[in-house]
Amino acid sequence: MNQTKKIILASGNVGKLKEFKDAFENLNLELSAQPKTAEYEVAETGTTFVENATIKARHASRLSGLPALADDSGLIVPALNGQPGVYSARYAGTGASDLDNLNLLLENMRGIENRSAHFFCCLVYMRHHQDPDPIIAKGIWQGSIANEALGGGGFGYDPIFYLASHQCTAAELPKSIKQQVSHRAQAIQQIEPLLAATLQA
Repeated sequence: MNQTKKIILASGNVGKLKEFKDAFENLNLELSAQPKTAEYEVAETGTTFVENATIKARHASRLSGLPALADDSGLIVPALNGQPGVYSARYAGTGASDLDNLNLLLENMRGIENRSAHFFCCLVYMRHHQDPDPIIAKGIWQGSIANEALGGGGFGYDPIFYLASHQCTAAELPKSIKQQVSHRAQAIQQIEPLLAATLQA
């Protein structure tokens, strides 16, 4: 019988850990969150989601000595030249709240007709910190920017991310549906069989 593979998640987010654990429950792996210590904090200096996810995975793997899984995600608005992009979490500045970021985006979108947008998620799995060929999966969730915030669910930009397919914002979408159709859900679905294959190798 194959030994359970220990993997570190390059995040201390408990909610994110649970989401990944649920998604990979059928795989022979033990996923744990990285310690919430200063040494595990790393500057996300990349200009793309792939670069930032790789930076986080490599850092966590180097410190822990374990394979690492990292994700980087954000909102892309073509009319704003791709903003907020990799700066989604700090769009209104370092230490900005979700509401600060959301309000700044609404302000910057004022008067703009093309309100198309999409959430993007990149997952990176590194077998070790020097892995030259990490497993990379991506997910895209198409939508548009609403004129005002609606709904109390979700987080981040969810209250202004409108889904024509469901006639509501991501913050109004039931959690069970969001976990099936979101950008992170799509990336998870893509990486799951790739992880299964590498764990069996």
